[in-house]
Amino acid sequence: MTRPTKPIASEPIEREPIEREPIDRRIAVAPMMDWTDRHCRTLMRLIAPSILLYTEMVTTGAILRGARDRFLAFDPCEHKLALQLGGSDPDQLARSAAIGTAYGYDEINLNLGCPSDRVTSGRFGACLMAEPALVAECVAAMISATERPITVKTRIGIDDNDSFAALVDFVGAIAAAGCTTFVIHARKAILSGLSPKENREIPPLRYDVVARLKDQFPGLVFVLNGGITSEAAAREALARFDGVMIGRAAYQNPWLLARLERAVLAGRPAADPASAVLAYLDHVEAMRADGVPLSRLVKPLLGLFQGRPGARRWRRHLSEAGHGPGAGPEVIRAALALVAAAPAAA
Repeated sequence: MTRPTKPIASEPIEREPIEREPIDRRIAVAPMMDWTDRHCRTLMRLIAPSILLYTEMVTTGAILRGARDRFLAFDPCEHKLALQLGGSDPDQLARSAAIGTAYGYDEINLNLGCPSDRVTSGRFGACLMAEPALVAECVAAMISATERPITVKTRIGIDDNDSFAALVDFVGAIAAAGCTTFVIHARKAILSGLSPKENREIPPLRYDVVARLKDQFPGLVFVLNGGITSEAAAREALARFDGVMIGRAAYQNPWLLARLERAVLAGRPAADPASAVLAYLDHVEAMRADGVPLSRLVKPLLGLFQGRPGARRWRRHLSEAGHGPGAGPEVIRAALALVAAAPAAA
């Protein structure tokens, strides 16, 4: 795999428009803070070449006033790749969408579902479900700034504002602004009293609400998010929805993506977890040369052998040796050797 030795320039130049293939949304990996960084995405792409990947949420402030490369640089192997933005100012979102386009992202997504206190205090994420007119203005501004698809990821409601009529009005306002693709986390968000982790588990999943929404808007694309943890669950959801988005299962058991690639997308995933690891070592070596600590690079690998002989040895060795000073690719090679030597019942 060919990799850039340095991140993409911090002031991206204007690029000529290129013809892009339509995005296959049947299988996607959710944007997850502290997980779907460029290292995790590179591994996932090596496992499954056709699934749609999303960045962690990046705020408009980070893009417009921060160290841009730190948040936006990615390996070309990661395509198809969507940039998820957090913000509520139409002009800032439009400018950020244009910058994301110049960096080469295939889609720009607006976060309307994160329930954390920090996000809410910044007036973006799930709290924006209470302001459909503002969201519509933001979406319209983003659409005017780029030829890339503008999509949104949202919940089915917030707090007591969780009626189906309110959800229909919310989606209708965004659709009227020009958005045609909606990723729906099939839980409402409770903004006061629950942590982000609890908001991923306690509010019940309501696939029926998303199904009613799709019936209400037959011309729109709906991708279902929440609780999809197996090939069977993905197949069942795809019989009703346009796509499924895999969340925590994608990092707890990354090899699930290979099974979905083969079964749903008829693609050609990595032959086995070990071959994916060997391919990932190219990325590890390039990133270590740029000063990235091995602990960040082994994090996405931890669940790769879940359910297989040697999985516990694999996790333990990476967790313990991967944090040592000067640790490098040899740690990963040693962990692979432990897996290879594990008895069938280990």
